[in-house]
Amino acid sequence: MEHTEHTYEHTYIPLTTLSSGEGKEIAIDIYGYCIQIVNICFIGNPTSKDKEWFLIDAGMPQSADEIIRVAEERFGAHKKPRAIILTHGHFDHVGAIESLLEYWDVPVYAHELEVPYLTGKSNYPKGDSTVNGGLVSELSPLFPNHGIDIGNHVHPLPANGIVPGLTGWQWIHTPGHTPGHISLFRAKDGSLIAGDAFVTVKQESLYKVFTQEQEISGPPKYFTTDWQAAGDSVRKLRDLHPSLAITGHGKPMNGEELSRELGRLAEDFEELAIPKEGRFVH
Repeated sequence: MEHTEHTYEHTYIPLTTLSSGEGKEIAIDIYGYCIQIVNICFIGNPTSKDKEWFLIDAGMPQSADEIIRVAEERFGAHKKPRAIILTHGHFDHVGAIESLLEYWDVPVYAHELEVPYLTGKSNYPKGDSTVNGGLVSELSPLFPNHGIDIGNHVHPLPANGIVPGLTGWQWIHTPGHTPGHISLFRAKDGSLIAGDAFVTVKQESLYKVFTQEQEISGPPKYFTTDWQAAGDSVRKLRDLHPSLAITGHGKPMNGEELSRELGRLAEDFEELAIPKEGRFVH
């Protein structure tokens, strides 16, 4: 897992799931795709005349060719996204971004508090192996935690909740997992792209990550630095009453099951999500 400071170009993380390489059309204009252990989203209607689309998050290191192939199968050869929107800057959400920007040269939008991690000015804290929960937590100090530098490609999202060019969606600040973590919500049909504000798999357990056994869980424990904010963010998302949630890890969840499970997580966040011990607990 060697890495060069401020880049993921030469990093490879040998973790995967049974869902890796699976794509799913969740709505006519929302396509989810799993890369090793993480989900990315393509927003845009491939049957529309302009085929305009946006990429949400940029997957694992070394996955750019796969992302480009899926995008071109869906939207046509050399049809680049209008922009890339990042829920946050952890390695599994920005791993391929440098190579993607070489190929597409498009703007990247992230919360202003996340920009230092995307311009080489800040590093995230190392993964916390002392949180309970399984082998992924124990391996997490080996995961890359450094910021990357995509320079003037990255722009802070406007303060009004609007995503430039992305009609009908709003971004919502959902900090806790990282300071500038965001989620995306479309009020007209209740679609939520939650990032890692909460996930639908127990991300700390290697077995559950591999099998993708579905259960609503708080943000991945080993990288979450502010548990008070993380709980507030989950409650904020519950209060939107989403009908569908696509999370950074795990399979999409919808309908009654989503309402029930997200409600339970919001109510019992301390018991269900916060680890008993860890560097950022208490």
